[in-house]
Amino acid sequence: MILICSQNGGIGMGAGWEALSSGGSALDAVEAATRIVEGNADDESVGLGGLPNILGEVQVDASIMDGRTLRAGAVAAVRGCEHAITLARHVMNNLPHLLLAGEGAERFAREMGLPSRNLLTEERRAQWQGLLQEVLGEEEGQPISAVPDLRRYVWKAMGAQPTGGTVNFIAQDKTGSIACAVSTSGWPWKYPGRVGDSPIIGAGNCADNRYGAATCTGMGELAVRACAAYEAVRLMREGQPPQASGRAVLTEVLSLPHRMGGHLDILLLGADGTPAALTTDTRDCRCWVWRDGMAEEEEAPYEQVHL
Repeated sequence: MILICSQNGGIGMGAGWEALSSGGSALDAVEAATRIVEGNADDESVGLGGLPNILGEVQVDASIMDGRTLRAGAVAAVRGCEHAITLARHVMNNLPHLLLAGEGAERFAREMGLPSRNLLTEERRAQWQGLLQEVLGEEEGQPISAVPDLRRYVWKAMGAQPTGGTVNFIAQDKTGSIACAVSTSGWPWKYPGRVGDSPIIGAGNCADNRYGAATCTGMGELAVRACAAYEAVRLMREGQPPQASGRAVLTEVLSLPHRMGGHLDILLLGADGTPAALTTDTRDCRCWVWRDGMAEEEEAPYEQVHL
């Protein structure tokens, strides 16, 4: 058994490992672990306490994939749902669809009995209001919702907060089955309705028991353009180890024109249980790993990939 996650997923590792060690499936583990992060108001990039879009609304995205059956579920641009990963699993289990977005996903959350909750905390509201007043120079007395052209506000806000911030979990259970989960509140100050890679199977999330799994965080637009998660799994299918597969994908990402300075991280797990973590970021990035024989999770560095 093994469980790995992005740096901000550390608080969920205990719940994920408990699910695995008690005989739960890899799907159970990644959902349980992700829920802990989604409920952490101190994490400004996932679920409760996530930074809002330019209008001050928190819209979340998530996906989950089963490497045994290749089934998946995803939700995008959802408001009022703290545990988007659970909603994504409901999509997979209870609908003939894979991806629901916006009002339809919110209606489905009510049908599934998931409680509605305002995800915008007072701290994040203050950050948003400060952004409007100081960075964007909002005209006094004019609410942002009345601005006819939101595009210029989104462009001006780009430098006010690093893009990216997503939680990734990949697990392999006692049977050798693999699953992965991704959840995020998305690009801070994004245009309403923006959807990144997190709910897009093949971009931010992909799992196949035969070859391995990959998940992404960072600027989602880059992962979507490169089909990053699928490409990593495809390379593992061709026999490349996880580290080499991740390196090849990120090298391709770095060759994309119009990257707007964004970075991409990729977390991988081979079918044999070999983990890998790589990033195009220049900052020190860490992931968490917990496998059989370890008393607790341990930190491991991301390999930095540069042209």
